[in-house]
Amino acid sequence: MPTLPPEPHRARSMAESFGTDPARYDRSRPSYPDDMVAAIVAATPGPDVVDVGAGTGIATRLFQAAGCRVLGVEVDPRMADWARRRGLDVEVAAFESWDPAGRVFDAVVSGQSWHWIDPVAGAAKAAAILRPGGRLAAFWNVSQPPPDLAEAFVDVYQRVAPNSLAPRAFAATGYSPLTDKAIDGIRRAGGFDEPEEWLFDWERTYTRDEWLDQLPTSGAHTLVPPGKLDDVLADIGAVVDAAGGSFVMRYTAVVITSTRTTA
Repeated sequence: MPTLPPEPHRARSMAESFGTDPARYDRSRPSYPDDMVAAIVAATPGPDVVDVGAGTGIATRLFQAAGCRVLGVEVDPRMADWARRRGLDVEVAAFESWDPAGRVFDAVVSGQSWHWIDPVAGAAKAAAILRPGGRLAAFWNVSQPPPDLAEAFVDVYQRVAPNSLAPRAFAATGYSPLTDKAIDGIRRAGGFDEPEEWLFDWERTYTRDEWLDQLPTSGAHTLVPPGKLDDVLADIGAVVDAAGGSFVMRYTAVVITSTRTTA
C-alpha cells in the first residue's frame, strides 16, 4: 500500500490542491465534535485564537460559536476568499512565514492541516505568538468505516487507483506518522510543556451521495486523474449501494496539544 510522504509539508502540490472547489469542500468535509472544541477552549486562557490552515472556516466557525475571536491563516487564496465572503477574518500566508505584526494570541489551533506545516518551524512560530499559558492544539479526524465496507473500499482503490493514498485514511494507524511528527516538532521547537494526546469519538451517517461528494476533497483524491477518479467514485458508489445506500462512519478526533511555558 502506498505510504504518506515522509515530509508531508514538502508535498506542496498536494498541500495546495484543496481550493479547486471550496464550496464542495465546505459542505462535505466532516466537522469536529463539540466536546473536543469545548475541551480546547476550556484549557485556553483567553478568547483570541489563530486557526492555522483555516481553509473555508470549518473549524473557525466552531471556535467562534464557542465564544472565541478567531483569525484564520490560510495558504490557498481561493479558500481564504471563500471564507472571507462569508464573513470570516482570514489572512493569506504560509503559517511559517506569516507576519503576525506584533499580535499575540491565547491559542493556535489547526484542523486537519498541521501536517502541511513544517513541524518544528510551525511549533516555533506558535510559541512566538502565544501568550504564556497559551495553547497549541492540532487535530485530525481518523475515519473508521464498518470493517466490511473498509475492505470493499480498499479493494476498489487497489484495482482502479493502486497508487492512491486514500486507503491509509481507513487504518487506525493511518495518522500516527502525522501525530508523531507533531509531537516531535513541539518538543524540538521548545517553549512548550510536554505534548498530550486527547481523543474524542463521534459518528456521522453518510448517504451514498454524501460520501461521494466529499471524497474528491481529500488530498489523496485531488491528485487522481479525472477519468480514473470517475471510475473510483462509480465503484465506491456501488459498494455503498450494496450496503443499503448509507453507512455510519466512526471518527476519532485526535488532538495533539501543549501549553506555552511561562519561561
